[in-house]
Amino acid sequence: MPKSDADPTSVRSRYERLGATDYYRAHGADYANPHADAVRDLVHHAVRAWAPDTTRTLDLAAGAGEVTLALRELGVTTVEAIDPYTHAAYARATGGVAEQLTFEQIADGALAGRRYTLIACSFALHLVEKSRLPQLAYQLSLVADALLIITPHKRPEVRPEWGWRLAHEHLLHRVRGRLYKRDDGVGGGA
Repeated sequence: MPKSDADPTSVRSRYERLGATDYYRAHGADYANPHADAVRDLVHHAVRAWAPDTTRTLDLAAGAGEVTLALRELGVTTVEAIDPYTHAAYARATGGVAEQLTFEQIADGALAGRRYTLIACSFALHLVEKSRLPQLAYQLSLVADALLIITPHKRPEVRPEWGWRLAHEHLLHRVRGRLYKRDDGVGGGA
């Protein structure tokens, strides 16, 4: 049974009490997304309906590997992962390794020189400070062709001037999936 927002053991109430960063530092190893089924269903929808190139995918803020596992179900075998807090949960769920970079490091250029066909980020970008989000989104546009954001909110709003244009959006189980394409007029080039 899903926990309500008033439940002191719910993820949201722990975020409010500890803050997102401290919550993940304390609970990252045993993290489980209560919306894992919605994440799986949205990844399946995105790949089947929107057909992004998944040749080289990055599971950003990988959590317990919900996106990676959904992609594997679809036959995607080349998935890299990044998560500084839930890397142990990711390893346990997927058998893979998640690199331990923070959003701050990525916004400062830590992914420079890399190339991805798709970056998928689930249940995380809405937690990024508004002041840091433009630079983070721009840095992602320099290294990827497409960005799939899965979020329990309307946030984050990713703007074209940050290097991305919205290509598709789908709402499923009160969870939103958005596929952005890199805008070569603003973000990185090929």
